[in-house]
Amino acid sequence: MMIHEITEKTGKYKARKRIGRGRGSGTGKTSGRGHKGAASRAGYSRRPAFEGGQMPYFRRIPKRGFSNAAFRTEYHIVNVAALQDRFKAGANVDAAALVKAGLIRNTKLPVKVLAHGDIKIKLNVTADKFSGSATTKIEEAGGSVTIVPPKKKWTREYPAKDKTKAPAAPEATEAPAAPEAPAAPEATEAPAAPEAPAASETTEVPAAPEVPAASETTEVPDNDTPEPESKD
Repeated sequence: MMIHEITEKTGKYKARKRIGRGRGSGTGKTSGRGHKGAASRAGYSRRPAFEGGQMPYFRRIPKRGFSNAAFRTEYHIVNVAALQDRFKAGANVDAAALVKAGLIRNTKLPVKVLAHGDIKIKLNVTADKFSGSATTKIEEAGGSVTIVPPKKKWTREYPAKDKTKAPAAPEATEAPAAPEAPAAPEATEAPAAPEAPAASETTEVPAAPEVPAASETTEVPDNDTPEPESKD
């Protein structure tokens, strides 16, 4: 028995799990939430990949090498067979027409045309990218292919510098010289002040009389008197 045969008998959709319908259902009493704790309370939620505080799986595994997955360009994909089914011969096909025909959801992503299927009508297709086979099939059917130029990524724009040289300023003309002022009269010398009389010579002060020399000191005779002999 194959899986598609089971699906035919049981149906495409699985019945939802009913909880809190008694112990015999297998999900009664605690309804699959377990005993106590935050997870058993109403209103509990946790962020994706949260593992209760332990080191999450994504942080446990080693990271090596480099991947361009974060920098890939995603496209709306349209095949030539879909263009054959949705448009009439001679139509102009662009992103807005594809949205109106229901082939793409919106115009937020660029459009890429692939070569799955056949096309036998003439279409003028405008898209961001074409596969080589799709270009060949559209042109063989008499149509045309127009590639939209890529959008320029946002960059900071600085004001352009003016490289043209500014015209040189005219040379300043010399101002006419001011007329010379008349010479001032020479100042007359003032008469010299009379010289002050010379101060009189100071009189010499008589020298003080010399102090007489001190008299010579008389020598004190030594007390060398013989001691009386002791009588035995």
